[in-house]
Amino acid sequence: MSPLAFAGRSRLSCPVSALALLATTLLVRTVPAYADPIPQDLGHYLVDHYTGAPATARPLTGAAQPRHPYLAPNGRAGMHGDGASSDTHPYPGPLGRSPRVTSAAMALLGGECATVTFDAAGRIVTVCGTFTGFLVKLLDPDSLKTLAEYKLPQRPSSVEAVTSLDPTRIFKDTSGGAYAYLDHEDRLVLADSRHRLLRLAHSRGPDGAWRFTAEDRWDLSPYIPHDCADWTDPWPDGDCDPVTSVMPDWEGRIWWVTRQGRIGTLDPAAGAVRLIRLAGEEIQNSFSAGPDGVSVVSDHALYRLRAGPDGTPRVLWRRTYDRGTGGKPGSVNQGSGTTPTLLGEYVAITDNADDRMHVLVHRRDTGALVCRVPVFGAGASTTDNSLIGWDHSLVVENNYGYENVTSLTGGRSVVGGATRIDIRRDGSGCDVVWTSPVRSPSTVAKLSTATGLLYFYTKEPNSLGADAWYLTAVDFRTGAVRWRRLTGTGMLYDNNWAPVTIGPDGTAYVGVFNGLVAVRDGA
Repeated sequence: MSPLAFAGRSRLSCPVSALALLATTLLVRTVPAYADPIPQDLGHYLVDHYTGAPATARPLTGAAQPRHPYLAPNGRAGMHGDGASSDTHPYPGPLGRSPRVTSAAMALLGGECATVTFDAAGRIVTVCGTFTGFLVKLLDPDSLKTLAEYKLPQRPSSVEAVTSLDPTRIFKDTSGGAYAYLDHEDRLVLADSRHRLLRLAHSRGPDGAWRFTAEDRWDLSPYIPHDCADWTDPWPDGDCDPVTSVMPDWEGRIWWVTRQGRIGTLDPAAGAVRLIRLAGEEIQNSFSAGPDGVSVVSDHALYRLRAGPDGTPRVLWRRTYDRGTGGKPGSVNQGSGTTPTLLGEYVAITDNADDRMHVLVHRRDTGALVCRVPVFGAGASTTDNSLIGWDHSLVVENNYGYENVTSLTGGRSVVGGATRIDIRRDGSGCDVVWTSPVRSPSTVAKLSTATGLLYFYTKEPNSLGADAWYLTAVDFRTGAVRWRRLTGTGMLYDNNWAPVTIGPDGTAYVGVFNGLVAVRDGA
């Protein structure tokens, strides 16, 4: 994803959060420079805070992803790290040496920071989801204090959740700015819920205060149905097609996709908009861009596209996959839950087959299928997150059983599992290298190529009912768990589809339901 349908909070958590946040305001704090921490429940007294042992960095060799000319450097650019959606970072993540945890509550209602990017100075530029609207934030990477904030409009799904009494509308919504990217000039680019493409710069004024400035606004509403629910019209008569993701191509055009299958381009210089529609298909995930074009997955097929001379998207090839007979617990819709992962001459996704999900690898040039590998147990496999791709290796996790922040309360967890698959060097097929039992309910996991460690956000079943969340490091070469560190307990520490993101200073950040968590090695 994925994704990330990450704004809002269930009603059950509101009283607890309100009391906890009130308590933090009454405390005499010894480190006032730090942001208000996310409250924990009493479960942290019942669980281990650290298990395993520190790892030794073993950098990986292999072909790194090429630098996208219109994105921030690899590892800093967006939810999936780079234009190829490799979910890899060149920075050394924590090794588990006395790791310390800090957190920041970003709002009373919600606050989850999903897309985490870094400017050239290492400051965090992120989008945090709240019930009242998304917030673009500039954060200090150490203290997690907010330096600047830019408010985005509330998403229609928040209104619909109230009028329909169905909170799942929020959790299954990936639009409104959840997928954003940092460009080559450190500007955040996103599409808000009013169908506007925004390019936001941040700067420090003479008074020392940081500010966001909307350098560019492009209105897409003339091209997209936009009669969307808001509090002035909670039950609109017309159609509403939210923009789910944006990404530049290698020529500098800004591509965008909508939930109802529209794929468009914007020429930032001229303002010209061109689009096509995939009739009867839905796009809920982000997409990837390489020098050879753009890869998009709908709930029916995988596409490779390029812009024509006038900027109109052109389909170079289309490959259908087994979308199954319905959605699964752990998927946003009936289709692939993955953003396409580009690695070398290949592009990879998963399908949504009923019995066992498969990892599918295609050639980027022709779309020819290289392999179709079943993963995880029968009747209990799905993922709504992008595959990790490095050199000729892919890693997939099992999200079966996770729906939203209420799914795993009371000490519950998912079936879990993660599998590494290698594409044969001669391109003749693929082989399973290892399968780990690690339980990562909904994480966009990441790989540090500098340490050779995978970072998952995990939760184990607990007979006492404790809901303990951990940053867990797994050896990329063997699949063995090296260590895990408790980040917090309770619903507010559920990551709810947000990614692990490794910062330039080696800190691992995780967006959680009430804000952002940071894990870094101690002294």
